Amino acid sequence: MDELSEVADAIADPVRREILMMLRVTPLTAGDIAARFAISRPAVSRHLRVLRESGLVRDQQIGRHRRYSLVLSRLGDLAAWLTQFDTQRTGWSQHLAALETEVYRTRRDRSRAEPTADQHTARLPKEDTA
Repeated sequence: MDELSEVADAIADPVRREILMMLRVTPLTAGDIAARFAISRPAVSRHLRVLRESGLVRDQQIGRHRRYSLVLSRLGDLAAWLTQFDTQRTGWSQHLAALETEVYRTRRDRSRAEPTADQHTARLPKEDTA
């Protein structure tokens, strides 16, 4: 199985997705995670094992407890693959090109609306030099 499929399989379950959301905020012990679910502790342990084997979480033994933390880098390939289906997103280059066009139009419209220096001085009253 390739890495993308492995990660996709791991996050296919809603309990595992909820565990990832919890770990996004802070590392938690297995007991802290299990306490937030209405399922048994062995069931939570199985979900944690799947997440650990897929590389989405890492665990660290601290005394009698095992603390889990999220490995964000494993989600990168999946996120990159999914963005190709996001038709609502446009790249920064498109946004910047649109901004450049708008700035150009605004400058052009202002220059057409403002009188030239010759027109401006022609409207000024002449000073009395006598």
